Amino acid sequence: MKIDKLFDKALNFEFLTMVEGQFLLHQAATPALKAVANEMRRKLHPRNRVGWIIDRNVNITNICNSGCLFCNFYRGKKSKDAYITSMDEYRVKIEETLKLGGEQLLLQGGLHPDLGLAFYSDLFSSLKKEFPNLKLHALGPPEIVHISKLEKLSYSEVIEKLVESGLDSLPGAGAEILSDRVRQIVSKCKCTAGEWLDVMREAHKIGIITSSTMMFGHMETIGERLEHLIKLREVQSEKPENSVGFISFTPWPFQAENTTLQKRFGVNSTTTADEYIRLVAISRIMLPNIPHIQASWLTVGKDVGQLCLHGGADDFGSIMIEENVVSVAGASFKFDAEGIQKAITEAGFTPYKRNQKYEEVG
Repeated sequence: MKIDKLFDKALNFEFLTMVEGQFLLHQAATPALKAVANEMRRKLHPRNRVGWIIDRNVNITNICNSGCLFCNFYRGKKSKDAYITSMDEYRVKIEETLKLGGEQLLLQGGLHPDLGLAFYSDLFSSLKKEFPNLKLHALGPPEIVHISKLEKLSYSEVIEKLVESGLDSLPGAGAEILSDRVRQIVSKCKCTAGEWLDVMREAHKIGIITSSTMMFGHMETIGERLEHLIKLREVQSEKPENSVGFISFTPWPFQAENTTLQKRFGVNSTTTADEYIRLVAISRIMLPNIPHIQASWLTVGKDVGQLCLHGGADDFGSIMIEENVVSVAGASFKFDAEGIQKAITEAGFTPYKRNQKYEEVG
């Protein structure tokens, strides 16, 4: 195998195999990986612009029975800290978001043992009734699988009902690493890799926009990272022609602080800046059919995020008015609307405020 031939293949937007991807990760220098990923980005997005969004990550509940070893946020049903967000609390959060120029809620659930389809349908309908222009980027494959098992309904039936109730798009939450070997260690009560992917297949058939993610740097191998990317690419290839499918991919490094993975297995947040930049670049190279790559400044900081914009990423994500999960595991970086635009400009790009469809908004 020759690096230059593999780079030519990538620049022609051909699919690289796992072996070819591994070879590049092990053999190609970081500047070369960045250069190829950047050229692919320029071909896909020639206007030298970087997207950003104002939204708010609101947790519907912190009650969750998945017991993920990387999560400090969840609580048991009988915990004194357990909650389900009330409509009054949603109103305050939404009104504040709208005043700040946002139009979307990223609603994260949890595998609550008692909350079924009627609860989420009623919630979405109520939110849309009071705030008809609000966009709901909500739940994720683990919650869809959980609801479908509670209700004995298919994934498509659950998604269709939620869309009727106001769901606008489906986040790529709960992907972690799409390897059942890894999932059996870090999130054994959550959906399998196949179930996660099947939910997204059904969402794409229905025509709902989805996003994809990866949390890496814990119990997985390099091969399993690439396997994750290839599985996403395959599902994207299967989508109907009139469906967007996965509109974006966001990788972020595991945040270890006080997690069970750290305490029980000694797994720490060891991802270096170079490793993250290389992962973003190989993601752009391995995912030619997913249009947008987002740099996770929340977990790696401004400087590394800016470097990723020259290595395949074309999006800086949200200012994150509120975020409760990775922040309690050690992520501490912050941006406001002015700060995120300044960071993009400093990196040599023109910022544009977008919606979940990557359309420019005022």
